[in-house]
Amino acid sequence: MNDLNSICVFCGSQPGARPQYTQAARDVGAYLAGHGIELVFGGGHVGMMGALADAALAHGGRVTGVIPEHLMRPEIAHRGLTELIVVDSMHTRKRTMAQRADAFIVLPGGYGTFEEMFEMVTWLQLRLHAKPLGVLNVAGFYDRMIDFVRHAAEERFIRADHWDLMIVEATIPLLVERLRLHAPRASRGAVSDLQRS
Repeated sequence: MNDLNSICVFCGSQPGARPQYTQAARDVGAYLAGHGIELVFGGGHVGMMGALADAALAHGGRVTGVIPEHLMRPEIAHRGLTELIVVDSMHTRKRTMAQRADAFIVLPGGYGTFEEMFEMVTWLQLRLHAKPLGVLNVAGFYDRMIDFVRHAAEERFIRADHWDLMIVEATIPLLVERLRLHAPRASRGAVSDLQRS
């Protein structure tokens, strides 16, 4: 069985309308820390991002944040992380997070979370990396997205063998286990130079 030493988590910088969303972020942070898996995330201390990082830190986990310089003002950047990497752009942020992680987890979020999720899936589809991506479908948040992706596949814009590139589960233990089963050995850092352009 392959090991997951680090997981990049994409999630909202807002808490969302339901308490289940922030609680899920806390649960993911605690779970990763409790299983010795480093958390890599967007470096913020607000909303779900902050809850995620704080829970991992509170449970003794290693937490690496990656944040663009323009978001470094005190009300955004988390100053209590194991490591905070400041980069020059949003694209560099995504590339750095991808390089630092063995797999990805997507929690509820907005445009930024969606964009990160679909870019990582696209890179996986194009074989720019081989790192699995899992969606934690908290309180059915992603039900409509899953239906739409299925619709795109039925309309032949997504190939049948690419339908399952997003691993969807409702519980964090099962999601991490499925990510572990799909993770390639020695995957950390294995991100193609094609993304550097």
